[in-house]
Amino acid sequence: MTKTTFVSSADSNYFPMLIEWVHSVRSFKESADMDICIMNAGMTEAQLDDLRPHVTKIVEAEWPCPIPEHKIRGREYLKACVARPFIPDYFPEYDMYFWMDADTWVQSWRGVELFLEGGQRKKITLTGQVDRAYPRAVRVKWLGRWPWKVRGFYFSNALRAFDFKTAKALLPYHVLLAGAFCMHKDAPHWKRWQELVVQAIGKGKVFTAEQVSLGKMCYLENYEFEILPGWSHWLCEFKPLWDEQKGCFVEPFLPHNELGILHLSGFDEMRVNRSVTTDFKTLGGGTVEMSYRYPDFDGEAE
Repeated sequence: MTKTTFVSSADSNYFPMLIEWVHSVRSFKESADMDICIMNAGMTEAQLDDLRPHVTKIVEAEWPCPIPEHKIRGREYLKACVARPFIPDYFPEYDMYFWMDADTWVQSWRGVELFLEGGQRKKITLTGQVDRAYPRAVRVKWLGRWPWKVRGFYFSNALRAFDFKTAKALLPYHVLLAGAFCMHKDAPHWKRWQELVVQAIGKGKVFTAEQVSLGKMCYLENYEFEILPGWSHWLCEFKPLWDEQKGCFVEPFLPHNELGILHLSGFDEMRVNRSVTTDFKTLGGGTVEMSYRYPDFDGEAE
């Protein structure tokens, strides 16, 4: 039997969402035989005490290499980003690792199943910043009728983290997302990803190091990956529809698949305040005002 753990991390600000994430995973009976492991990136002792009864193991996240203070600037939570390629080193007793950012929650287990299936194939299994509902991949500046500057996540960050050749090669590709991924312990990706993230930290931004190095590894070095449909891990900056009959978020276009994992990208105020709401169009043609946050547990309460 494959021994699987879900993994996430948070600081004190993201703790309420982390608790919600744990609750969302455990709300599905399918998770009963799977563990939950946490990397602490700045939670308080009181928060850790609240968290311990609900998870299997908590460890302290560490920087993967020496980093100058001017790059960190007190942002200890960045450990949660650059520690991801090292997950098997933190929790070596597992066969399968399923990382999800703390600002995600599980609405449908169908999405989780796809991640786990891909992980069994010993490929990194993830989604991309690409979907028919995600309209723009690059930023373009124009000189009259002609585009003269094209910028995207990969080009801007790979230029700093690696070199112009890498940035140029990555520019046409859509971004592979590190916010939710699944990978087997025996996948060959782990070691190379670790090497690349350390290299990226050395020259580029700490905040983007794990994601830009993931793109280099998969697209330019041909490490195998399974890329799942957008509904399995949905970026909330692109608003879905609300299905009032089923009581769930669905894709904004046909066939209106139920979203699997929701990722609260683009809603910074909502991340820290559950009372913040926004408007959604409904599948029936109406409008509803509500939150993106996990609805079945108040992360501010015990």
